[in-house]
Amino acid sequence: MRVVIDTNVIISALITDISLPGYVVSLWRDNMFGVVTSQEQITELRRVSQYPKLRGRLTPALVGSLINDLYEIGILLNKLPDISICSDPCDDYLLAMAEAGSADYLVTGDKRDLLALKHHKATRIVSVSEFLSLIRAHPQGAKRSPDINP
Repeated sequence: MRVVIDTNVIISALITDISLPGYVVSLWRDNMFGVVTSQEQITELRRVSQYPKLRGRLTPALVGSLINDLYEIGILLNKLPDISICSDPCDDYLLAMAEAGSADYLVTGDKRDLLALKHHKATRIVSVSEFLSLIRAHPQGAKRSPDINP
């Protein structure tokens, strides 16, 4: 199973690892599914982690460790298609990652823009809690190799 995790979910996981977003990241690190990412997302993660309101809550080592994991065990995409669908153009790259990476799910906390779409091509757009419910309901599907794409 391939999954795009929105940067807002990753940041939430870093702030509080004992949380639903933290559990999603933990499942990925335990190889329960593959995470599709891109240089665009890694750049955004670095930028957002430097916001003054987050700088005191996120250490460079913590952010660096997650970025290293994205490079080492993530499915890093080199080229993304041009997409202009989302009402927030800053989120279009997430849809592009989902499309280019043949993601099964895009997990986000963005209710107004991304969750309102419900899907993009073959990718379902779901909340963190909905994704965790789906993983629990289909544990065998979650354990498939990230290189297998239905």
